[in-house]
Amino acid sequence: MRQRSLYSPTMCLGLAALAGAAHAQGSSVSIYGVADAYFTGIQGGTGRITQLQSSGLSASRLGFRGREDLGDGLYANFVLETGLNMDDGTYGQGAVFGRQSFVGVGSTSLGAITLGRQYTGFWHLTDEFSEFSNSGNGPSSAVIGGFGGYEPVRGSLDSGTGNGGPARINNAVKYESPVWSGFRFGVQGGFGEVVDDAGGNRVLDTYARYAQGPVDLAAAYVDDRGGSITPDAARRSWIVAAAYSFGSLKVRGAYLSVDDRSSLNLDGSGWWVGADYSLGSSLVKIQYVVNKPSYLSNSSTQGIGIGYQYSLSKRTTLYTSVTYFKNDDNAGLGRASFTIPNGLTSTTDNDLTQWVGGMRFSF
Repeated sequence: MRQRSLYSPTMCLGLAALAGAAHAQGSSVSIYGVADAYFTGIQGGTGRITQLQSSGLSASRLGFRGREDLGDGLYANFVLETGLNMDDGTYGQGAVFGRQSFVGVGSTSLGAITLGRQYTGFWHLTDEFSEFSNSGNGPSSAVIGGFGGYEPVRGSLDSGTGNGGPARINNAVKYESPVWSGFRFGVQGGFGEVVDDAGGNRVLDTYARYAQGPVDLAAAYVDDRGGSITPDAARRSWIVAAAYSFGSLKVRGAYLSVDDRSSLNLDGSGWWVGADYSLGSSLVKIQYVVNKPSYLSNSSTQGIGIGYQYSLSKRTTLYTSVTYFKNDDNAGLGRASFTIPNGLTSTTDNDLTQWVGGMRFSF
């Protein structure tokens, strides 16, 4: 169930006014965002449903970012970003600035250090190496989450996000290197903040990536210790991903594995491969994704889908897709287990077909 907003329209207008004032004074503070909504129709073996949802192509959001040059290649920066649900006007992630909230300092030659709630390198790979991102639209990397997708939210709660793995870390200190001949890396630690237990509930995230010319290779690893406060968060997750461009054609994919060290022992793995072809304002894409839990037999999920995007302008995009999900008898309905309402499937027919049509506006 979505939570009500903790802030008022007056607060939002005040923040916007502050950002505008900063612009007038020559500061680098700016407002940005995404408004994305879509219709979806889902047909199962025993029922069907039509919905209006948020964040089909990209997650809807409102953000404030700023950067100040300090001289000699040094700079300071911050990001405050809230998730938005376009269908009912509420906010996401269970917090006012639940998508990101951090401040930091960096150097063009030495890299950057940031403090606060931040994305993991793991999350970026499930998003940037998937044709359907890690949203609820199509055969996305979110399919690989039925066995252990979660989001370490230290100091708040541990909740399933279905994004294919850990997304964000609270109480985090993050270092990201500059790019050296196409190579960069990052390491991030989230403090558990447990009394008399410095390592309790801590999270460690690392990634490395090489992108040069048509080649893009990456790997990431997240170690969530769990502990006395959130014992069911004890998981190690890793992912390797690759992409290659042949002019207007791009091929990409990844393999993901989860080692669940909690009492639930929800181990599993999954992979996906996809391609897209751009022609002018049009983009056609296709992807195949597999989720294979290892703790339960006859429980795999497969999804295959094709999508089309048309850019009306630099900011406005229309999109549509059709996806078929094949779920084994014990699959727990795959991605449907946490994003699609009950009543669409039966014990003898878990398969689903999904149609999507939507619009994204970025600013």
